[in-house]
Amino acid sequence: MARPSTERVFSIFRELNQIPRPSHHEERVADFLCQFAERLHLEYERDKENCVVIRKPASRGHEEAETVVLLNHMDMVCVGMDDPLCNPIEAYEENGWMKARGTSLGADNGIGLSMALAVLEDESIVHPPLEVITTTNEEDGMSGASQLSRDFLKGRKVINLDSEDYDTITTGAAGACLQFHRIPVQRRPVSDDGRCWYRIRVEGGLGGHSGVDINKGRCSAVLPAKAILKTVCLNDGIEVASIQMGEANASIASKGEMVLCAATVEASEVLKKQVDGINRWLREEYNMSDPGMVCSMEKCEGQDTLIPKNAVKALVDCLERVPQGVVKMSETMSGTVETSNNVGRIATEEDCIFVSTHTRSFLDDKMEALSQEIASIFTAAGAETEVVMSAPAWQEDQRSPFLQLVSNTFQDVLGWRPRMVAMHFVLEAGFFVQHYPGIQMASIGPRIVEPHSTSERVELKTVDDIWQVLMELLERLS
Repeated sequence: MARPSTERVFSIFRELNQIPRPSHHEERVADFLCQFAERLHLEYERDKENCVVIRKPASRGHEEAETVVLLNHMDMVCVGMDDPLCNPIEAYEENGWMKARGTSLGADNGIGLSMALAVLEDESIVHPPLEVITTTNEEDGMSGASQLSRDFLKGRKVINLDSEDYDTITTGAAGACLQFHRIPVQRRPVSDDGRCWYRIRVEGGLGGHSGVDINKGRCSAVLPAKAILKTVCLNDGIEVASIQMGEANASIASKGEMVLCAATVEASEVLKKQVDGINRWLREEYNMSDPGMVCSMEKCEGQDTLIPKNAVKALVDCLERVPQGVVKMSETMSGTVETSNNVGRIATEEDCIFVSTHTRSFLDDKMEALSQEIASIFTAAGAETEVVMSAPAWQEDQRSPFLQLVSNTFQDVLGWRPRMVAMHFVLEAGFFVQHYPGIQMASIGPRIVEPHSTSERVELKTVDDIWQVLMELLERLS
């Protein structure tokens, strides 16, 4: 019997992309999921974090099968959007790929969620009892998964559709610690005394996922920003009014801007030489990884207040000491990053300079040690640190019958056997293992390239392939 096509999967994905869903603002997506369940007359629950689980009875004759969980998250990293709470995503197809016009696509994890919903809707698919769970805030703290109640799920076999490497079964993921640091600031007013004001922009970087792309040698916009701020610290005639670097805590910063002022012509010339020097450096060091990254300087209107030099110096001192990028490669997993750190965003607020750091490691003790070291660096500079998320690493037994079944299904459906790998991104699996003893998880998905960036795209053929694997896997599990 012919299996259903992916036509409905993409139709649901287009519906999802009309609903703004940045992290921390998933209420409308949760509403959509509850209404989806009601339309199908399926049982569902919604918790205080807006996580939703929809339960579907087994296909007739398969009622005694073990419950299977389909796991996804409903939020996305919104890059390139002027107003993430209002702007829909305009997706289009080109040369076998789906992309978005000027923004991130939301294939992470919208495609997997669309597959799960299509399974709920299609009565021709043979399956065991299902629990389709969709969590919130996966991309910026995992508060949804971390606060799940112990009775929210009954199933202990989980198919996570949030993997981005099509030819793999993800069987492990790094732990992660997301921290917010706030350097206190007492702004001081500035009078119109003939200063020259400049907006310095860094833009055109590829950015990308701060886990899976961290070893690709890309230039974070934080690095040229740090060079300019060091010049500010060394020159009494240059001061800072505002800094806005990076788009998301979980992304390598691809752009940002600062507003500075120069008290003298000489100070203006120093700034211009610094910008020229940064552009030479970008061409020499990052011509292959970030060929479009540039630094520009233009005059702008004056500001009302300035950031005191001592706060700018404190920020520079922290950025000099906090690692950016790969800290250590794994000794046991060839070619895999063991430990890394990414400075995601820097933003001047009314009373502080905000900095986010995202530390990842496959070794929980290494992650904890590095995150504590980073916190101590900021504390020494007078900052307050908030631990927003601390997610444990996760590792499955690759020899388990469940993972072997998943691998065999790939072999039988697609004609090749996927690799089993641990990935340097954080998944919610660590929290599920903590909450639900005995749980087993396999993470699969289509090929998604450059997630968390305006270059995000998904290969259409791989969506169809994973869809075929998923349907066969559900039938075998039933």
